[in-house]
Order: sequence, then C-alpha cells, then structure tokens
Amino acid sequence: MFQKESITVDFMIRKLRDRVEVAVESVNAVDADREVTESNLHRPGLALAGYVDLFTFQRVQILGNTEHRYLRHLDPADQEQAFQNITQFDLPCIIGTDANELPTRLVDLATDAGIPVYRTELPTVEFMASLRAFLEDQFAPQCSVHGSLVDVYGIGLLLIGKPGIGKSEVALDLVERGHRLVADDVIIATKRDEQILMGAGTDLVQHFMEVRGLGLVDIRSMFGIRAIRFQKRIEVVVNMQLWDPDKEYTRIHMVEDTHEILGVDLPMVQVPITPGKNITVICEVIAMNYLLKHYGYDPAEVFGERLRARIRDNPEGASRRRVEYFEQDFE
Repeated sequence: MFQKESITVDFMIRKLRDRVEVAVESVNAVDADREVTESNLHRPGLALAGYVDLFTFQRVQILGNTEHRYLRHLDPADQEQAFQNITQFDLPCIIGTDANELPTRLVDLATDAGIPVYRTELPTVEFMASLRAFLEDQFAPQCSVHGSLVDVYGIGLLLIGKPGIGKSEVALDLVERGHRLVADDVIIATKRDEQILMGAGTDLVQHFMEVRGLGLVDIRSMFGIRAIRFQKRIEVVVNMQLWDPDKEYTRIHMVEDTHEILGVDLPMVQVPITPGKNITVICEVIAMNYLLKHYGYDPAEVFGERLRARIRDNPEGASRRRVEYFEQDFE
C-alpha cells in the first residue's frame, strides 16, 4: 500500500484549474511551494476572532462570506489584528470564495508571511466540495493489483489468477463483445471511501494489453474510444483458477467468498478453468447476476423458495410426471 504524504499548493491549484475545471485566481505573488498534508479544509472564523487554541492551521484555509463580512465590519486596525491572528501560523494557503476580495493591506500581511492567497467566484459550499473531493483523491490509500479490470454491463469485474491462466485473453474477448477495458496487468486500486474502491491503469501502460503469443495490443487504437474507460469502481472479483477435482465449487449461490483489497471486502466468484469452458460468457453472467441482486432479485433465493413450496405442498414426494401437462406444439 502506498499513500501520498503531501502535495504542494502549486500542484493543487494547477490541477484544480486543469482537471477539476475550477477557476482560481492568484491574488499575491508568493511562491506556492508550501505543502498541503491533509484533505480536510478549515474556515478560520474563531481564529480571526482571536481564539487560536484549537486552530488547525495546517489545513487549507477557506474564507467565505461570513469571514469576509466579519473582517469588513471591523475598523482597519482591528482588521489587521484579526488577520494577524491567522497569518502568524504557517498556513498552506488562503482561498477566498464567492468573489470576495480582501483589503490590500491584509493581502500584504499574507505576502509578508509568505502565504499564497487565492480567490474564486464559486460559492463556498460548492468550491469546498470540489476541493475536498480532489484532496481526498490525492491522499487516498492506493495499492497495485495484478489482474485485468473490465466494465461489463456497468459492473467493474476484476479478473485475478495465476500468471498465464488467461486473464488478458478473457478481457480481450470481453472487449471484442462490446465491453470496456479499464486496465490490464497492473491495476491501481484507490480507496475512495470506506467501501468504495476505484481502479485505473498506470500512465505508462494505459490501455495496452499483453497477450502471450501475440504481443502488445493497443485496445484504444484497435477498437476505438468506446472500448475503454480510464477508471471504474471495482465491484466483483473473478478468481480464475485451474480445475481442482478435489475442491468443492459453489453450485447454487454464485457469490459466497470475499476478496480483501485495502481493507474492503469485495464479493468474489471462484471460476474453475477447464477445456472448452466459455469464461467470457460466464463473466457476463456474473455481471448480470450482480445487477439482478442489486435490484433485489436473487436466483438462489427464488429457487430455494420454490423448492420449499414444493416440499410443503407435496410432503409425500413429487409425482411421477415431472411436467403435469404439455401443450400441443404446432409448427
């Protein structure tokens, strides 16, 4: 597992502009090489008022309408004193929202302290949501997983198994059938929430696929943009393994096992590999069955209830005829 410990303010602002498409304007000319070390944000209302005992100065400081109006209602001397209450600390940066502007003398105080100041026209809640989502992504724990990640009917299937068992071939077959490749060989799994894992490929490999005996295949160039995704939530693990005659495999309930990645237990289907078995179709069925269960339909439960009803209605045993009546079949 690996996890970023910090990013620079300059990197954060550039990515907000380029990737998140949030307009952020620089207010003062200060080197933005200060470090941001956590995803939480802070609004320093109490600190401006003078209470700094619990001031989390290591966080990005957001000045919204409340903070700006509080400063504006003070006379110039008190404004400077209130602002010095926060600029005495080593802040990563200050960002004003809702098109609010700080007085020039307060910006000068931040400049003298080496603190970069920015402003945006976005409302405070909207901007904080975008910035917090970006920072949570940057500081989320990650790990690399060997396998293939494919979007099958909107379900993220992670194909795992021993090297050479055919993961890439199955993924290639799924792409040929109209599904979408996220990544092959090396999957970067990112824990975005307590139970949410996002998967993506590396910048180097992206949507290249290595097929033994064939070589490298560029999925995007060969099948087009419709055949790829840059990221997808990992929802079901398909564990491909050689058939073991001494092992008992699931026959009724499709998903019973789990596979743990970054502390998240994912449902896992054990798929034994035998000659002639169509693993691609099985993967499609796994995805569709997961969708059915998501919408409240469990085939195993339906079959079990039907079996219990038959036993309850006919306790002495089934009739000799397996089908009570055949309709006439005319061509």
